[in-house]
Amino acid sequence: MTSVSERRPIVFGVDALEPEPMAVAWAADEADRRGLPLRLLHAVPPVIHDLRGFEEDRYHKALRERGDAALDRAVGLARARRPELELATVVADGNAAQVLCRESAHAELVVLGSRRMNRLEELLSAFSVTVPVSAQAHCPVVVVREPEHVTQDPPYVVVGVDGSESSAAAVDVAFDLAARRGAALRAVWVWQSQLIAHFDEHAAVQTLRRLLAETTAGRTMAFPDLKLTHEVIRGHPVEELAKASRHALAVVVGRRGRGGFTGMRLGSVPHGLLHRSPCPVVTVPHLPA
Repeated sequence: MTSVSERRPIVFGVDALEPEPMAVAWAADEADRRGLPLRLLHAVPPVIHDLRGFEEDRYHKALRERGDAALDRAVGLARARRPELELATVVADGNAAQVLCRESAHAELVVLGSRRMNRLEELLSAFSVTVPVSAQAHCPVVVVREPEHVTQDPPYVVVGVDGSESSAAAVDVAFDLAARRGAALRAVWVWQSQLIAHFDEHAAVQTLRRLLAETTAGRTMAFPDLKLTHEVIRGHPVEELAKASRHALAVVVGRRGRGGFTGMRLGSVPHGLLHRSPCPVVTVPHLPA
């Protein structure tokens, strides 16, 4: 039998500025819920100044000490939340996004807090982590920018579906996430207006409803007690998914949907939700079986 310590952990990226308590709590709860260890990881960035010899060593040492202090704070938050949780701490040298992507190859999930950067700050910052990790990780990435909304009865998870391979993988993750929480699942397909004369909107909606039902059909047998609803909504995918998840535990989307641009590692919808979602965002890559 495989021991817990040999299983894929939940990896949490620890920010040196201040570990986000809400994100640490989410990661600790999920690790406990799955019976997995929580791996708290801090990456020490490479020295970017033109330092030599002793000054470089002292600067790097200061960065590591700051990382150790941040890890200690994160451990304290996780222990207070889940005292029996199996924890490991790691300080690694390198760019944070690259280190976390490497770790993701052996992780169940990667969980991140958010510095709430706008798009320009994100583009200009050398320390932006959420977008590159969500775009390149080997496992699902959870960005806890806002809390789970637990006051709804029943609680629910939202999954965005668009017929792409990534969204099919997102459906699998969303079913599992909802089932573990005893929550309902809202499968939402958002479509945008077609600028075509004599466009048959009714027929289009019926086709999308059929495709939505087909996408989720195979999973319902594995989760017979899970309450599932299908919704086809007209509008902008980011706006409508943000509205649908206003009181949700989480919103789950594929990394690259049909609405993204060719060549983009992270589609326009997950990128937009990282800035707009009122609950945790789960971005799921399409991984070959």
